[in-house]
Amino acid sequence: MASIFTRIINGNIPSRIVWKDNACVVMVDIRPLHPGHCLVIPRVEVDQWTELDVETAQHLMTVAHRVGRTLKELVPCQRVGLMIAGFEVPHTHLHVVPLQSMANLDFTNADEAADPGDLDAIAAQLSAALAD
Repeated sequence: MASIFTRIINGNIPSRIVWKDNACVVMVDIRPLHPGHCLVIPRVEVDQWTELDVETAQHLMTVAHRVGRTLKELVPCQRVGLMIAGFEVPHTHLHVVPLQSMANLDFTNADEAADPGDLDAIAAQLSAALAD
């Protein structure tokens, strides 16, 4: 069965995709660890990032870097963190998270009831900024 990310990439589940190319998509996380939290997801469904081919892994990092720099400009934060955990969904994804503290990387603090309007707003800002 296809992962939830593959179903999103294929257009079967709605999402807030802010970037897409031939190798990956970037979307706003619906359960953000901090406002602006994005996921960089390869189109190829590979469970563990260490199983990705090197070119795809490098590309994901390049895209995450661009997203992180953009988030730093758009979202008030001290830093932008990058994490690959892999336990939530068996499809590689990089978390790019604006940070005020290390607590922003704790999944028990994820916003389970994030306001859809807030998610839409940051998605629109990111899409516009990344399109430049």
